[in-house]
Amino acid sequence: MRRLPTDIADVILFEPKVFSDDRGFFYESYNRKTFHALGLEADFVQDNHSRSRRGVLRGLHYQLAPRAQGKLVRVIVGAIFDVAVDLRRSSPTFGRWVAVHLSAENKKQIFIPEGFAHGFLTLSSWAEVCYKTTEYYSPEHERCLLWNDPALKIPWPLADGEKPVLSPKDAQGVLLSEADLFE
Repeated sequence: MRRLPTDIADVILFEPKVFSDDRGFFYESYNRKTFHALGLEADFVQDNHSRSRRGVLRGLHYQLAPRAQGKLVRVIVGAIFDVAVDLRRSSPTFGRWVAVHLSAENKKQIFIPEGFAHGFLTLSSWAEVCYKTTEYYSPEHERCLLWNDPALKIPWPLADGEKPVLSPKDAQGVLLSEADLFE
């Protein structure tokens, strides 16, 4: 496993060592000792799995303290454009975002710490996303940042005129300037 840098130091990209041959491939998607050695000492409590068709945009979701979640995200089918937005007011990177392409092919994973909103756009016909969280799902602490907030200027890879497929909740996300934030 290799730790790769992103534009925000607290958001970590991981690339596993993959063993491939004519039968297929094998890799460790999670090994607590390995991740700890690479600086990720998160205590994961829940695994989630979503399936989305092309054009579905999920997010930008986050949970407030005391139920804030860190997430370790990977794709097992297809490909996504994955985004993390820093919502920590005291952070030098407040309001900035990191985007990466995650796919079943590249097998990379991204760790998004507490204090960040997270979302993704499905780029392939279908994508299955699996992620570990450091806190249990808590609907009363959940919030949603508007995916196309003009202050963020996230370049979602949509074709000209293409509109993402959103849930009603995601379509009602709030602007960063109106969002409940972290200290």
